[in-house]
Amino acid sequence: MMEGEKMNPSAWMVTFSDLIMLLLTFFVMLLSMSSMDIRKLKDILMHLQGAVSVLDFSGSRGITDLANFIKRHRDTESSFLIDQNLLNDLFIPSIESDRKMEKMIRDLTELIDIADDERGIVLSFQENILFDPGKVTLKKQVLPVLDSIARAIDSCPNDILIMGHTDNIPIQTRVYASNWELSSYRGLSVLEYFLKEKGLLPSRFSVGAYGPSRPLYPNDTLKNRALNRRVEIIFKHL
Repeated sequence: MMEGEKMNPSAWMVTFSDLIMLLLTFFVMLLSMSSMDIRKLKDILMHLQGAVSVLDFSGSRGITDLANFIKRHRDTESSFLIDQNLLNDLFIPSIESDRKMEKMIRDLTELIDIADDERGIVLSFQENILFDPGKVTLKKQVLPVLDSIARAIDSCPNDILIMGHTDNIPIQTRVYASNWELSSYRGLSVLEYFLKEKGLLPSRFSVGAYGPSRPLYPNDTLKNRALNRRVEIIFKHL
């Protein structure tokens, strides 16, 4: 201090208040740590370590990635973030050589949906990618995509559930008695391809039909009804 300057008797309070703030922060941290449920914290950390993220697949392409994707997601405790762009990385390499198919599924995310629910990992195919209206014969153009899924099934331990869905408009044909029957036969067509053409084990599969009973959207527009007509291939949780 230079001569002539007066000493500020309150200057020490600035340093003292900083010290008090640091001590308060320290004790708040100790209190929060002491109240933590350590078991829950460990469970959360294990859950995060086992989770699969889209980033794990962001730089990879090809069907081996679909198999790895299914293998790493083994149960409901291992959740993952779903990015529809992942579908392009998983399926498009298998169909690039077919220009007609590539044009048909130019926007793949509008025709195939990937989701995770209580049953397992669900690949949902809209009707128009697999079948003609009112038909149960698989379109030849979609077979390369089913071939990709068959290789993934062969590489994974998961059992497979195939479920057919329709909209609520009664079917206008004498071939099938109801929408339930149509949706059942469509699921059976997918199963038959996997068993007869790809040689997969029958014991791993089950097939069912929901008919119009489980719509994704209200059956009040043409677009919604088209979205409700679908076939699901489900990799069941282990």
